[in-house]
Amino acid sequence: MARSPSFERTESEFVEKLVHINRVAKVVKGGRRFGFAALVVVGDQKGRVGFGHGKAREVPEAIRKATEAAKRNLIRVPLREGRTLHHDSNGRYGAGKVVLRAAPVGTGIIAGGPMRAVFEAIGVHDVVTKSIGSSNPYNMVRATFEGLKRQSSPRMVAARRGKKVSEIVGRRSEQTSETGKAGGAA
Repeated sequence: MARSPSFERTESEFVEKLVHINRVAKVVKGGRRFGFAALVVVGDQKGRVGFGHGKAREVPEAIRKATEAAKRNLIRVPLREGRTLHHDSNGRYGAGKVVLRAAPVGTGIIAGGPMRAVFEAIGVHDVVTKSIGSSNPYNMVRATFEGLKRQSSPRMVAARRGKKVSEIVGRRSEQTSETGKAGGAA
């Protein structure tokens, strides 16, 4: 029996979101022993996010273990204007594929289930996502993290290329004006 309650706890600077609880059974001589597995996403709503998995005989203990694991595995995601992604990206884990797209102001978080929890924990306000393939919450969260790890800000790109940020961002506007001219002439 899989349950997915909406659960949110704020402790210190982190927001914890319970994504999924799974009840598992171990068959022993005297019958079945039940345990619980929890998937939790933790974020500071300023660009840092992590996920963790915990297993225990009781639900609160599984959630606590998952939260500790999530805090140990935090990644930093560069955000544009503190509200959306810098560019579109894809993520894949197993059969779970996700498409992450930057969105204009006022769009909101258009994402399903596990992905929504990740973006709320990061602090993203505008994003459009699509999940393709597996709907397994573990694979969807991992695929989302793969897509987020591919995000890079103009500052990171400039540092990698040994150029200034204005050169990188300036080229984007020059290319769009050139393509506009070429499209009008044809």
